[in-house]
Amino acid sequence: MITLTGSAATASALSQTTGQAVGNVSHHLRVLADAGLIEEVPELARDRRERWWRLVSSSVRWARTDFEHDSAAEAVADAAARLLIDRHMDFVRSWLMGRENEEPDWRDGCSVSTETWLHLTPDEARQLAEELTTLLDRWASRPVPDDGRQRRPVFAFAHAVPAKP
Repeated sequence: MITLTGSAATASALSQTTGQAVGNVSHHLRVLADAGLIEEVPELARDRRERWWRLVSSSVRWARTDFEHDSAAEAVADAAARLLIDRHMDFVRSWLMGRENEEPDWRDGCSVSTETWLHLTPDEARQLAEELTTLLDRWASRPVPDDGRQRRPVFAFAHAVPAKP
């Protein structure tokens, strides 16, 4: 299962973030809107030309089995999964390379790297995936307390795959 998240943005902001041309980003935003994955947010626009977009859902999830009867769709799903893994690792590498510049509170104990070998049946592996997803969903959907404390985005991800030790 793969999950994507994000917030509202304009094509210009996304262009600056990604380094892609505004026209290219605008085209892809329209494609995502046509697919029902994002929607326009007109109340955020400062004028008639500015267009803001946001995800329809806070997450997009798919499993490879959703595409197993269409070889082209399987190839796209596999490529998307590889890109997401690269993106996940880029977040971790960036943290590791820059953590010495972080405040001590953020450096000490706020990141986690843990691993273990489990011996599971396919049903148990699915149960583990469901429990991990439920845990992350609970944290992602919790109301953020209005207690005056600074909060930063924290990227959390988990992967459990059959492998040989």
